[in-house]
Amino acid sequence: MNLADLAAPEGSPKPDLYEKRKGVYPKAVNGNFRRLKWTIMLLTLGVYYITPWIRWDRGPYAPNQAVLVDLAGRRFYMFGIEIWPHEFYYVAGLLIMAGIGLFLVTSSVGRAWCGYACPQTVWTDLFQHVERWVDGDRNAQIRLEKAPWTSKKVVKRVTKWGIWLLIAVATGGAWIFYFADAPTLFLSLFTGDAPFVAYATIGVLTFTTFTLGGFMREQVCIYMCPWPRIQTAMMDEKSLTVTYKDWRGEPRSHGVKRSRENPGVFGDCIDCDQCVAVCPTGIDIREGPQIGCITCALCIDACDKVMGQIGRPRGLIDYATLESSELEAGGASVPSLKRTIFRPRTLIYFTLWAGIGLAMLFAVGTRDRLTINAIQERNPTFVQLTGGQVRNSFDVKIRNMENRPRTMTLELEGLEGGVMWAGSGNRDQALRAFDITVPADQLLNTRVFVAAPHDGEAREDFTFIVTATGGEEEETAFESARFSRPGAEQ
Repeated sequence: MNLADLAAPEGSPKPDLYEKRKGVYPKAVNGNFRRLKWTIMLLTLGVYYITPWIRWDRGPYAPNQAVLVDLAGRRFYMFGIEIWPHEFYYVAGLLIMAGIGLFLVTSSVGRAWCGYACPQTVWTDLFQHVERWVDGDRNAQIRLEKAPWTSKKVVKRVTKWGIWLLIAVATGGAWIFYFADAPTLFLSLFTGDAPFVAYATIGVLTFTTFTLGGFMREQVCIYMCPWPRIQTAMMDEKSLTVTYKDWRGEPRSHGVKRSRENPGVFGDCIDCDQCVAVCPTGIDIREGPQIGCITCALCIDACDKVMGQIGRPRGLIDYATLESSELEAGGASVPSLKRTIFRPRTLIYFTLWAGIGLAMLFAVGTRDRLTINAIQERNPTFVQLTGGQVRNSFDVKIRNMENRPRTMTLELEGLEGGVMWAGSGNRDQALRAFDITVPADQLLNTRVFVAAPHDGEAREDFTFIVTATGGEEEETAFESARFSRPGAEQ
């Protein structure tokens, strides 16, 4: 027995538990918000496709791609900033900024991210424009969908899907260019020399872009995306969102003629359904707030155009807050847009967002370009040498974070009578200090032997000091260490 059997009395027809998707064919519209969507779409697509090809000169020892996630070299480059693996907290900071920025936008203007800049929205919008160019506008698309499969329909479908596929392939291809030198990888893709993971990534992203942007569209926004269910916690009565002003539009006249023949009886809404026709998710904004509304505001453009044609004031559908809606419905004046956006909640979000960003910029600008780390070898802890000396071994790691090789001086501070030499050096040439060359933008790991007189404390603290010269200024880094003698293990 299934759920349908439990829900229906015996002998009655079984109800459908799932409704088949109804096609959504958004109508083209012109207006301020449509132009804004065009601008943001072109900007975001331009940034996505062009960024991997921008060059940035970092010298002969580092890649010249402006934005590069170098997995092999374990580096992240963004123009003049280079992030090392041990600095992953900068990436965490960027993610926190993105989260707070999303909270800020949502608390101010609702799901504006969903309506304008979300990748699903941007690519779906692009695919819909292709669809209008091939199949025609809304009515033509509906007729074509219902028409039998003739040669004309096949040609249109193949043409449309072919363009979608090219866009999807370009999308997957652009993504992998962020992880390798773009010109080199581009050529290797066509010669068959690219790594298998590159082809696999393009294949996966091509499939997802083609499917989600071409066929699933509003289903992703309504059913798959978690943000519509989270956003309510970010919004309050002062958050702007696309609103149908029912106190002004109702009762509907169901036609211009009826409205004009009965002045004062009906509201401004003539039930033309233009707001529904242009909606990319197929909802009716007049039914109130709902999960399918991505606040793209195309319904505002459509409604304002109709209001202008019938001589009514714009704004029957408009960006409004719950607070201002109640005030306007009661005939009171509404708060200004400036007061609506700049309020304590949004200012707190902005302060946190800007504070984290400024702190990260300060940290990047003032971080050390030279670091040292020393780990004592524990097996054995010490070795007794002829001549009355004790030797300890240390794995010394010197990090050169500049894009040029640097000659550095490694020296001991403390440990009276102590000397040291590199693992490949000669004990007879042991000194208190020696020079070492660290390659550009590399971490040099070298074994350093330290010897000191047998007499002394079982455990004696000292310091490794590494000094780099030859740049704009001298840089020094310190690392505390401990020297062990017989008796230290007890």
